[in-house]
Amino acid sequence: MNEAEDGGRQRLDKWLWAARFYKTRSLAADAIDGGKVRWNGQTVKPAREVKPGDELEISAGEIRWTVIVRGLNHQRRPAPEARLLYEETAASTERRQRLEEVRRLAPMPGAGLKGRPTKKAGRLIRGFNE
Repeated sequence: MNEAEDGGRQRLDKWLWAARFYKTRSLAADAIDGGKVRWNGQTVKPAREVKPGDELEISAGEIRWTVIVRGLNHQRRPAPEARLLYEETAASTERRQRLEEVRRLAPMPGAGLKGRPTKKAGRLIRGFNE
């Protein structure tokens, strides 16, 4: 973990990128602008500076994390090192595990379908529609 020379603060979009919640800074900035990231319960702009101890709520699809910022790093490092930058709350971990269990037990219809239908599947589809 690399504390910055600027008093231990870092832009929110850059922190989300370094902590590997988003693949690029622009994706992180778009998520922040779209209201998918909240800082201490408030919607903010990508340039908001975060510091250790801040609480972030991050939404990506159905998955929601609530994390406490534990460190700053101005470079994107491997995932094991990135996990040291935050600590997930117990409630958030439990919520994600419950959601994963529900998804495992009752998968979404059509989740196993990949690519185009085969000729046989196409005939069956046309048979249902006619």
